Amino acid sequence: MFYVYILQSQKNRRLYTSSTNNLDRRLNEHNSGLSRYTKFTRPFRLLYSEMFTTRSRAVRRELYLKSGKGREELEKILEKLQ
Repeated sequence: MFYVYILQSQKNRRLYTSSTNNLDRRLNEHNSGLSRYTKFTRPFRLLYSEMFTTRSRAVRRELYLKSGKGREELEKILEKLQ
């Protein structure tokens, strides 16, 4: 399985969107400072994730959520979670 996930930095409240094949391991890497792009803004909390059967679908969804329309959809998703 593959996942698209949204993290929020507890340091600066910014969102981070990515994909992985092991969500628990990846979250641990972010919070341990092993991720080059997020090590200075940790700790993180997982806000949202989606599961996919193929890597290509997960990456496609990740790229969409990073686009203008995808960000609008993401805002709606996160509003529902609060």
